[in-house]
Amino acid sequence: METQLDPMKDDLPLMANTSHMLVKHYILDLNVDFKSKVIEGIIVLFFETGSRYKKTSSTGQEGCQLQCDETCKIRASEPCHVPGTNVSACSSKTECNDFTVCGKGEEDTSDKNGNRSNKEQASGISNSKNCCGIENHGNKDFLLVLDCCDLSVLKVEEVDVAAVSGIEKFTKSAKLTGVSKELENLRNQIVHELVTLPADRWKEQLHYFTCCSQAPGCGELLFTTGTWSLEIRKSGIQTPADFPHAIRIWYKTKPEGRSVTWTTDQSGRPCVYTMGSPINNRALFPCQEPPVALSTWQASVRTAAGFVVLMSGENSAEPVQLQEGILSWYYYVTMPMPASTFTIAVGCWQEVKQQSFTATAQTNTAFSLVSSQDDFRWHEEICRHVEYPCRFQNPAARLQAVIPYRVFAPWCLMERCKERLLQLIPQCLSAAYITLGTHPFSRLDVLIVPSNFSSLGMASPHIIFLSQSVLPGGSHLCGTRLCHEIAHAWFGLAIGARDWTEEWLSEGFATFLEDIFWARAQQLSHDEVKGQQELKALLRWRRLRDEVQNSEEELQVLRPKKENTGELSESGASVVKHGLKAEKIFMQVHYLKGYFLLRSLARIIGEAPYLASLRKFVHKFHGQLVLSQDFLCMLLEDIPEQKQSGLTVESIFQNWLDTSGIPKPLLEEGETWKECQLVRQVSGEVTKWIQTNQRIRKSSKKKRKQDEVVFQKLLPDQLVLLLETLLEEKTLCPRILQHLEKTYQLREQDAEDHNVVYFGERGPTITVSAENVRHRWCELVVKHKYVPGYGDVETFLREDQAMGVYLYGELMVNEDVKQQELAHKCFAAAQEHMDASSAKVVAEMLF
Repeated sequence: METQLDPMKDDLPLMANTSHMLVKHYILDLNVDFKSKVIEGIIVLFFETGSRYKKTSSTGQEGCQLQCDETCKIRASEPCHVPGTNVSACSSKTECNDFTVCGKGEEDTSDKNGNRSNKEQASGISNSKNCCGIENHGNKDFLLVLDCCDLSVLKVEEVDVAAVSGIEKFTKSAKLTGVSKELENLRNQIVHELVTLPADRWKEQLHYFTCCSQAPGCGELLFTTGTWSLEIRKSGIQTPADFPHAIRIWYKTKPEGRSVTWTTDQSGRPCVYTMGSPINNRALFPCQEPPVALSTWQASVRTAAGFVVLMSGENSAEPVQLQEGILSWYYYVTMPMPASTFTIAVGCWQEVKQQSFTATAQTNTAFSLVSSQDDFRWHEEICRHVEYPCRFQNPAARLQAVIPYRVFAPWCLMERCKERLLQLIPQCLSAAYITLGTHPFSRLDVLIVPSNFSSLGMASPHIIFLSQSVLPGGSHLCGTRLCHEIAHAWFGLAIGARDWTEEWLSEGFATFLEDIFWARAQQLSHDEVKGQQELKALLRWRRLRDEVQNSEEELQVLRPKKENTGELSESGASVVKHGLKAEKIFMQVHYLKGYFLLRSLARIIGEAPYLASLRKFVHKFHGQLVLSQDFLCMLLEDIPEQKQSGLTVESIFQNWLDTSGIPKPLLEEGETWKECQLVRQVSGEVTKWIQTNQRIRKSSKKKRKQDEVVFQKLLPDQLVLLLETLLEEKTLCPRILQHLEKTYQLREQDAEDHNVVYFGERGPTITVSAENVRHRWCELVVKHKYVPGYGDVETFLREDQAMGVYLYGELMVNEDVKQQELAHKCFAAAQEHMDASSAKVVAEMLF
């Protein structure tokens, strides 16, 4: 047995033995109970024999052999991506109830943890040799290992898919009668035929998946639960090829489970959502977490009337009333994705209606067509991914600059969303289309999540979560964050990292592309784009410098496993290095170093050819998992002249990805951004504030008329730089802080910007928006113990938990009694609704 892993300190284990059996489809049938804070139901998993297992079955026939998803036989998908309809009721030997599975377990024999087991409870986690029995398969039963944590598993059984009416079409020449062993092989053959149906039969495939999920059981399976896994076996079955390929699991979540958070929204109504937990979805349903386990899914979720269920799904679900007061919501996905991307949010969300999507979409499409025509030649190539209804092969989808979208929010935030968010979405979607081409997903929901959300945004298939922190003020923060999350549709979702330690492949690309998308959404001139991007680069360089100085070196490496990146154990199990370090989720090194690497490559190659290479990369690798070298090799192949100048994959690894600290090429470039016109303008404004501060401090206590000082309008990022620079001043007097707050309206960021502001006799009227602005203002308040601003700090910690974690530390470090009391007061009020990682980090600062 392996030693127990500390769930809050060590690497994240990925226990599933995906090399032996690989899940291809999930069907979830769930009930959401807000009173008990439990999600309970059934999940049915459909498997294929894993890619690395080459054995004969116990009958002497050759076992089923699959290639890895990334090396599957290339087959062209039909241009079929029709809006989905609900799966129709199916005629079956067993009853089909519109995707409602009504299985009941036996008498409850739960242990103290809520787990039922027909085998002794495991004290630890088996390693691959112990659990798989491959080496001595003649002596040991095969163990199927699933990733599982914080779940009460009640029952596991094999599903008799052969009992479904009409399933004969998937059995080829086999008959539905025979001895037990032949029937077991027949069931697995049916599942194999079903999961390998061609893309143009996806509706039929979903229909039969549903019917199979409702087929009767044909025998309970033995199982044990460990800290991180669920292990399942069938007595006498010694190989993956013979193991049941369709299994049904009864389970329920625990209120303290770390995959979802139960909280209240900004209107005080209960809700639950997946918040991007470090342990992913294993505390929501038993699954295979490794990225290689690309799967599709269907889900039916029942909840009380009045609640809305949003989910990563291709269809915009409409609720069906099952009985009085109970609604059911159904979603499906036909593009294989890692289980970690499954997302759900259940709450009293209100849809923020838009005036006319059609007109907006047509306008943006016409605007964007010219920019995308040159890329259509790539769409004519055969996709390299496993077959599914791919939008890149759909002529209509290739012309769709703005996909259908909806916005949901608590009712108290609807007006803000209507004013700010609705108008930005089509602009940002169109800008992304101009840059990268075909949208990988057919639709988009955007949800404003509760204030305990520990990030500014999170992207999943078909849905984006945004923090309420992006809504105040102008469009800058909301637009840039929206662009960042939209970029993840291509980088992070359609193209995923084969090894999760290479986060930069997702976050670095999204950070780099958000600037390009946002500039195009605003339709800025070339000079405006250049100036803003240089200013942004300076801000990010400062942030990277600070993070490198204040974090562990091992957390600064973008490829921590170096030459072992992407390697798996014989079973397919692995670990995500540092995946459970609480402080890691607040670090931005993967965003920043990844961004600077991509920016450096763009500067060397030239922006136009570089963006063309990104589009080529998208067309070549969408629907697949990649490593860093896949991108770098393709890029350098397109520009062979760069190899002559010493730019190689090895040199990029050495300078950027495999070492801690600030990359050497970046050290040389950092000073150049200070000469940017926008930066020089900020330097001038900083000088005015410092001089004004000095005059006030030197003046007598008698009220003296101050000379009028004119302060120029600043862009949001300029204001962030100004506040950061003023933070470096040892002393700012209370009066200067008062005038600083009034000048830029740091508390109220709702009005329109004005051109200039006067400091002196006239009243200040400037407004600039950015969450970093409010954060920097609170830092100034704390540093200089500006008591009138303590209310702003309290509001920030209460309403903007996505940005406020380290502000607690600043309140404590000054050893000021009032500030420490404020920190404890705010934490006591927010702790119950904080995610576990945030609460742990803050608690370590306070106690």
